[in-house]
Amino acid sequence: MFWTVNNALLEAMGTTLQLFALTLLFSLPLGLVIAFGSMSKWAPLRFLSRFFRVPGIFKGLAGFRPIHFLVDVVVWIIRGTPLMLQLLLIYFGPGLIFDNNIWGSGNGGRFVATVAAFVLNYSCYFSVIYRGGIEGVPVGQREAGQVLGMTRPQIFFKITLLQMVKRIVPPMSNEIITLVKDTSLARIIAVSELIKVGESFMKSDGLIWPLFYTGVYYLVFVGVLTLLFGYVERKLGYFR
Repeated sequence: MFWTVNNALLEAMGTTLQLFALTLLFSLPLGLVIAFGSMSKWAPLRFLSRFFRVPGIFKGLAGFRPIHFLVDVVVWIIRGTPLMLQLLLIYFGPGLIFDNNIWGSGNGGRFVATVAAFVLNYSCYFSVIYRGGIEGVPVGQREAGQVLGMTRPQIFFKITLLQMVKRIVPPMSNEIITLVKDTSLARIIAVSELIKVGESFMKSDGLIWPLFYTGVYYLVFVGVLTLLFGYVERKLGYFR
């Protein structure tokens, strides 16, 4: 029986690994884009400040940054609501609105919906970490790059990015390890990940130990990631 359970959990671990990898693949770059949006200084009505010098509504409109505002609202909503609720909304929401579930009813559709929910959620969390890392780089270093005649992309990739990576590795590693455990929420829409498969043996055979045995898989996974992030932090120690 042990090998039957172990083989089933190994197969479920493959689904968990796919969900984990795809979430990181899309959420890491998307999070950086969202971070740039939250730092956007574009104010289309800034010209109003030239004509209306007195404080008031016009001054407020002149300083209104639509991209910054929209991104901050989205991040606030995503960070302020449970991932489980977002998962249910993304999977069932289209069917409630359009009377047609775009994800379909098969395993593939449920998995794609899960990836979409996880990518959206973690992109918003990563964006806050990115923004903190970028804003943590002293302004004087960017100004020094401008004095040297570097362009804005050169300043970002050669000065800001390297120091940002050093600053964000600890909080980013914490979020990524949290992602490993959050993959268990996929069972809410019947995706066969580790916890769901472990529960299935309890329901079908009355065995509870397979559910606890899934903890071994999570511990090994998190252990490997902990060693990996420790190695990365040591390699980036030259910034000290």
